[in-house]
Amino acid sequence: MAAFGLPNFGQLTEAFKKAQQIQQDAQKLQEELDAMELEGKNQDGRVSICLSGNQLPLRIEIDPSILLEGKEKAEIAILEALKDAHELSTSTMKERMQELTGGLNLNLPGIDDGD
Repeated sequence: MAAFGLPNFGQLTEAFKKAQQIQQDAQKLQEELDAMELEGKNQDGRVSICLSGNQLPLRIEIDPSILLEGKEKAEIAILEALKDAHELSTSTMKERMQELTGGLNLNLPGIDDGD
């Protein structure tokens, strides 16, 4: 440690290098998440919804037979598929962010285990 409790120049330089690397890795991760297609389905598999790794809706596929069962059944099936896709997308994003930060304990809302 240097005078007045400040880190020495070498430590500061190393910290900046690490921060730059994390920023570059985060950009790469963002691109990977954008390119992902994560599919969620309802219980019987007749409705599927695809989201990107960043939770952007990409596609919905609905088996026409579910529409014959009425509006309420179709709405429930769509909601089930959406929840499944969202859960998969969220867990994938959290997992990838934790890999990126590698235990740095950044306390990011929605990313760290405590949330």
